[in-house]
Order: sequence, then C-alpha cells, then structure tokens
Amino acid sequence: MPSRSPPQAGLTRVEVSVCLGRAAAPLGQLVFVKDGQREFSQFAYSSEWLSDARYFDISPDLSRHPGYQLRKPPTRNDASFFLALADTAPDAWGRRVVARAHAKARATNATLSPLTEIDYLAAVDDLSRVGALRIRDAQGRYLRTVAAGERSTPTLLELEDILLASHAVEMSQETAEDLAYLQGKATSLGGMRPKCSMIDLDSALSIGKFPSMTDERSVTRGEVLALRLAKLAGINSAEARVTMVQGQPVSIIRRFDRTPGQNRIPYLSGATLLQARRDDEHSYTEIIDVMRSMCADFVTDARQLWRRLVFNHLINNVDDHLQNLGFLYSARNRWQLSPAFDLNPFPDKTRESKTWLSEDTGPITSTRQLLDQAIRFELNSDQAKSVFAEVATAVSKWEEVATSPEVGLSSRELDDFRPAFQLPRREAARS
Repeated sequence: MPSRSPPQAGLTRVEVSVCLGRAAAPLGQLVFVKDGQREFSQFAYSSEWLSDARYFDISPDLSRHPGYQLRKPPTRNDASFFLALADTAPDAWGRRVVARAHAKARATNATLSPLTEIDYLAAVDDLSRVGALRIRDAQGRYLRTVAAGERSTPTLLELEDILLASHAVEMSQETAEDLAYLQGKATSLGGMRPKCSMIDLDSALSIGKFPSMTDERSVTRGEVLALRLAKLAGINSAEARVTMVQGQPVSIIRRFDRTPGQNRIPYLSGATLLQARRDDEHSYTEIIDVMRSMCADFVTDARQLWRRLVFNHLINNVDDHLQNLGFLYSARNRWQLSPAFDLNPFPDKTRESKTWLSEDTGPITSTRQLLDQAIRFELNSDQAKSVFAEVATAVSKWEEVATSPEVGLSSRELDDFRPAFQLPRREAARS
C-alpha cells in the first residue's frame, strides 16, 4: 500500500508520483485526500512533461497547465481520480479480492485502517497495469511490485492455482493464502467475473478469464466465439483462444495495450474519452462527436465503430457500456479506437443495447435504427448496407465457428447460445 502522511483525526493524505511507459517519464504528482466521508484528489503536471516534445493530454479532464488541478467525484459512484488514472484501477472482481483480503487482515489486526480508493488504485501489479500510466510511492517503488526475483503476474502453467483460488472466493471459502495468491493479479478491463492478468506462452501479456461457479452456459467459450466471429466480420478485435485448465475452458485474451516488445501504450476507456458520469445515460453519437476532434483517423474509426454496433446487435451483446470501449494513443495528442474486447452473446437477455445509439433514438433495438443513423458514422446508405451484409453473413456462420477446435462448443451447448443468434441468418438472407 502507498505510504501516508502522519495521521490526523479523520484525515488521510497520500502522495504518489505518476510516470509514463517503460522509460518512466515523469508526468507529475498525484495527491489523494480522505477527510471523513469526503474523498478527492489533486494532480499537478511536472515541468519536464509540460515542456517535453512528446507531451499529450494523459486524461481529457486534465488541462495543460502547471499547478494542482482538483478532481471531486460528482457522485458517490464516480471516481475520485482523474479519469485516465481511474481506468487503471481494479475492476469489480479485483476490488472484491482486495476487500476480502483486507477484511481477513483486519480480523486479526484491528489497528488497520479501512481501505480507501488510493489503496485500490495501488493494488494492481505494475507489470500488468492497463495502458502506460505507472505509479510510484515516495521511495520510488512502483505500485504494486514484488521483491526482486519474484513474480506477481502468473504464467499459463499457474492458471490451475488461480482457478482454484478464484472458485474459493466465489464460494466465500477462500483462505488467506488464496487471497494472497490472487493479490495484484486483477485487471482493469472487465467486470465481476473471475479473471487474472497472465503471461502467455510467447511471453505476451494476456488476460485469463475463468468459468464462474454460477454459469449456466459456457461463457468463456462464448466470448472466444464472439471475438473470432468479429474478426470474420471485419472488426479489429483482441486475439482470443480457449485453453483447458482442470477440465474447464479458460479464455485467453491477448492484451492490446502492449507492443510485441512489451512497451506500454496509453489507454483511455470510452467513458473517460466522453468524461461520462457513471450513472448517466450516454449515446454512441456523443462518442462520435468527441472522436471527431480526438482521433487521428476519424473516418476509419467512425466506420469501424458502426460495424461493431451492427455486430453487437446481431449477436445480442447488450453489455456494451462505455468501459467496454477503448482508445489507444496514436501520436500528436490523437487517439485511435482500440481492438474490440469483452464481446459476449447474451441469449437470455432482451435485444436492447446498454449504451444508446443517439439521444433521439434511445437504445439500439432494431436494424432500421442502425441504418438510419449510419450517416453520423461517415457511411452513406449504400456503404452502410454493404457493411451490414458483410457482418450479417459472417455472424450467420456462428455454428461453424462455435464447433471449431479453437472454440470447442459441443452440439448440445449450441442450443444454449442459439437465441442470441436467431437474427443474423435472417438478416444475411435479406441483405
């Protein structure tokens, strides 16, 4: 955990350094304050970064000027940190592991303080923290790191231990050793499902996603199916495959915020790009309006985004919240749409998107809505119909892809997913 200033009654103040990438270019100082129920943070760019020829806005809500800038969460559900930093914090599963470990520790040591948001931010392993932002404490130690010669991010061979420990947490039967093993292995890209950061066989940083004890279908195979179908549909998507661990299918998703040489690429979520509040309704056309000024190749990214919306609609991926949309830094203070990730067919849910298409039309519920709004995504009518036909034709091959060795769904398991794919074959024929 990061070091704290000498305690005062009801007051916590923590200061850390923020730096960038493998070279650890100094970006500035982050101060976190908790005063009773109030939490907020301040950030000040370093003079070195402000004068650096490589300067870019590390977060849309941070202005380019010296001196501390204040971030107060607008609601209790919003982040206490400037949003690009908040993107690097643990997801819901990671927070659950951190909170359970801390609760066990407090049961034997009542002097431990309750967790704060800076504790969660510092709990992610530095090696696998999403994007290129890195955090150091006053002693210059990256948060979170382990002792020299040790490793926190597991390899493929260690997934069996992670799977068993994750299942123990789901059943509330975890030991202190289980929690210690899971600490630091959380990810920022995801939700409540058990997962971990990992090093794949080719030394590439990846995410391992495990079956949940409550699953009623093979969710892990379903995600790999969706990501492979997305590639067939002309969508730039994360590399994915299934591997078996203790007879259970685990999906391995390649991280796209690292280069082949494992250099770090700055990352923003769609929510951060839009500076969205957590509880507000937002639309894709709002995102398009911001992308117009922030993307290096706006037309290409806008068309790619519309293709993804068509794909999501046809596979009934309705978990399309703004944290499941990402952007990677390009150059010259410009960004580009990241590969698609967290694509899942939901056969048991109504075909209605979580994020609205536009403020006028509301959620995506029909093909007609998408075609009517295509012009906002830089596509004329003929181009939109052509893209739609390509995506529908690709998705109509879902059974063939699902039963391939790379995905491995059985004939019986196909029925679990069939309701999500009832639309594309009909749409492909119509196109």
